[in-house]
Amino acid sequence: MKNLKGIGLLLLSNILIFITLSVTFTILSEVVLPAFGIDLRGSIVHQDLLWAFVIGFGGAFISLAFSKQMARAMLDCRQITQPRNHAEGLLYETVQKIANRLTISTPEVWIYDSPDPNAFATGPSKNNSMIAVSTGLLNNLNENEVRAVLAHEMGHVYNGDMFTTTVLAGLMNTFVHFISRMVYRHVAERNAMLALGVYFFLQIVLSILAMIPISWWSRRREFSADRFAANTVGKDHMISALQSIGRWVNQVQYQYQTEDALATMKISGKTRSFMQVFSTHPPIEARVAALQKL
Repeated sequence: MKNLKGIGLLLLSNILIFITLSVTFTILSEVVLPAFGIDLRGSIVHQDLLWAFVIGFGGAFISLAFSKQMARAMLDCRQITQPRNHAEGLLYETVQKIANRLTISTPEVWIYDSPDPNAFATGPSKNNSMIAVSTGLLNNLNENEVRAVLAHEMGHVYNGDMFTTTVLAGLMNTFVHFISRMVYRHVAERNAMLALGVYFFLQIVLSILAMIPISWWSRRREFSADRFAANTVGKDHMISALQSIGRWVNQVQYQYQTEDALATMKISGKTRSFMQVFSTHPPIEARVAALQKL
């Protein structure tokens, strides 16, 4: 039952958000806007809002429920159940100790093959999650730095970052579908083909804009997970881990790709981007500075 808690909270949040949006749009369209001479009555169809809600949160719900399976399918990884060497023992025991301290179920621990020093956490709830660590992380960081990275990922798990990010993504998707559908309905009265083109155009543009608040939240949760790691294993180890990752990136000039499907879950993203508002991770320098202030 504990494993279903996160999914249950997601469903409850979705329902409450839908009720709030429905009531808000009703009051705006029927009372507030007509009082100012703006009559949109009849143009805001609740069926459109319901359809947008189902699509927006439905996709987010499926993504959350099967996040572990999808992550494993994207990576060449293996699960650690019985550590076979010192490195595997370090990963498994560190995650287990932190989970026991937090009184949550121990996340699954996986290793995936990748040269970049990275890690991520995912799963539908803090009692049903997984942490995956790259071989590059084990090859480039010392033991204390690896422990700090694992504590960072456990911070994501314990803080419920997967759940809150899913709710935010579902909310943004709902707005994207609803606005696109509402505009489509108006244009379709004049030209059906034009309306279809406008609909897909708005879907693309609004989806891109929706990434701004999602990326902003992703950057905030990275700072929060860093603080969690600092409080768990010491800020010096977390700072050292970030600096080691930064040195590796600079040495090999590794470019993190925006199309990386797991980018928002990993510990490190691009240090610089063409448009910083779309970056899922703060620059390493900013994260180190925030830790030094603790």
